Amino acid sequence: MSDATSPLALARTFLFVPGDRPERYTRALASGAGAVIVDLEDAVAPDRKDAARTQIAEGFAALPGDAHGRLLVRMNAADTPWHADDRALVARLATQRLLAGVVLPKAERATDLVALAQAIGPATALLPLIESVAGLDAVDALAASPQVLRLVFGHLDFQADAGMACGPDEAELVPVRLALVLASRRAGLAPPVDGITPDWRDAARLTAEASRARRGGFGAKLCIHPEQVAGVAAAFTPGADELAWARRVRDAVRVAGGGVVNVDGRMVDGPVVKLAERLLAQEVRTG
Repeated sequence: MSDATSPLALARTFLFVPGDRPERYTRALASGAGAVIVDLEDAVAPDRKDAARTQIAEGFAALPGDAHGRLLVRMNAADTPWHADDRALVARLATQRLLAGVVLPKAERATDLVALAQAIGPATALLPLIESVAGLDAVDALAASPQVLRLVFGHLDFQADAGMACGPDEAELVPVRLALVLASRRAGLAPPVDGITPDWRDAARLTAEASRARRGGFGAKLCIHPEQVAGVAAAFTPGADELAWARRVRDAVRVAGGGVVNVDGRMVDGPVVKLAERLLAQEVRTG
């Protein structure tokens, strides 16, 4: 799935909210986040999973129609005892057009994504969460799976799985992040989504990590608190100079009728035009 203009493809902020806290759904949607991930995995205790599914089904049905295009569910991983019931839930929500996407954690096998795609139907996006060395090894197969719109990096779980002890700048993860960016590009996906900043009160670290992600080719970041949304969105928002350049590219292509054009003394071809188009599409986004 490669609809570069869909809300989830252009979203810069993905805000988590616990699945068993339906009173927070509306607040999360009102935060300005581009997308809201209602979580059935880490945020919900094992003895609360059944109740959370019921709360999600009822809560999603009660939300206004324009909210559903920004809603995702993070289900439990394929190897867990809750996965089958989660899959039944997201399939029902997808049939009712109450959600836009599904996040699959611990994604490591394309066959799991194929089965999930068949369950939810073609109108719902899949976002596999890469959190392990096995997931990284399979990243091209995961990216090429049906209905995959974006890859997501679970960098904390990845470090644990790989036995890494990263420094504050996470320089050790540069090649891993690059691998996700390149796999996304090869598969024609929207830019990937980077992992969380654990301390939601540390605004400086949040800005630094979001800016690093954007420089590295990511297009969005996971958030764990509404207070993080504005800072992440700002870091991923194109600046005035970038937008002015993108408009010059767009106008030059229109005048030329397509093909290679000259902008600011430099030749501009297809990939650069696509970058300009994406920058202009992001101009109207708020989260």
